[in-house]
Amino acid sequence: FAAGDDYKDVLKMHTLLTEDEEMIKNQAHEFAQGYLMPQVLESNRHETFNMAIYKEMGKSGMLGCLTDFNGNEKISYTAYGLINREVERVDSSFRSLLSVQNSLVIFPISEYGTEAAKKKYLEKLMTGDFIGCFGLTEPDHGSDPSSMATRAVKKGNKYILNGSKMWITSSPIADVAVVWAKNEEGKVMGFILDRSMKGFETPEIKGKFSLRSSVTGSISLTDVEVPIENVLNVVGFRGPFSCLNKARFGISWGVLGAAEDCFHRTLDYTLSRKQFDSVLAGYQLIQKKFADMQTDIALGLQAVLQVSRNMEQGTHFVPEMVSLVKRNNT
Repeated sequence: FAAGDDYKDVLKMHTLLTEDEEMIKNQAHEFAQGYLMPQVLESNRHETFNMAIYKEMGKSGMLGCLTDFNGNEKISYTAYGLINREVERVDSSFRSLLSVQNSLVIFPISEYGTEAAKKKYLEKLMTGDFIGCFGLTEPDHGSDPSSMATRAVKKGNKYILNGSKMWITSSPIADVAVVWAKNEEGKVMGFILDRSMKGFETPEIKGKFSLRSSVTGSISLTDVEVPIENVLNVVGFRGPFSCLNKARFGISWGVLGAAEDCFHRTLDYTLSRKQFDSVLAGYQLIQKKFADMQTDIALGLQAVLQVSRNMEQGTHFVPEMVSLVKRNNT
């Protein structure tokens, strides 16, 4: 890298951001580095979690920032992506809980929930006073939700849920759970459960080898009675998949933050580590690896930025992509 080159932003992405987006990025960076970074080493080492993180994220405006509930001012998709990038620059655990709270809990309640459910849950989820989780994955049907075994049977003005979910971020500490189950016709429906419901249990999964700075558990449902006002107004896989698409968008920004942190830390090390009377960064093989890393990161950032702008303009490009794949396969 030549002296004076801004190797952290080689394609000058910052020139493509609005003033508000740049401000939000800087605020998220200060929060992540100032509040999250000092605690990540110990929390990862000892597999512990500081529940105050949710309330601190709420105070920082990171929760519910894509909904206009109760007069809340929404931020751009790009700004939300930048937040995910800064949070995952510290640790994927923290970005995971951010994605779950925003994309998998706040979003479906805001988009599909009844007015009663919105009033009961959204504000507290946005402040971090309520912690949310998302129950789709099952013990025997991990990435195959079509084989979902959890069932919901209507009984009067309630639904009775039975089944189990596995690998659920924050379930052991969650106040609210968005859970998906098949009704008597075999159609997928969404339900809002809360900690007060009898038969709703969330055992913790300990001994993880990754994501150790967040809490993971399962969900066990035994004759859980869910009132009709807690049923989401969506039927079929459109419900859970719309949530997952929102989460994957944040993840696409987040992983680039993690990649950047790996790159910057490695570069700092090789600039200070000497071998054979020369710093490691002085060797061409090392330089070539760094050039490849930064090229991939820079191109990745331009890609997610373009996706963000498309989403902000209301562009729906997934159906066209699906059609293209189908044509290529015929």
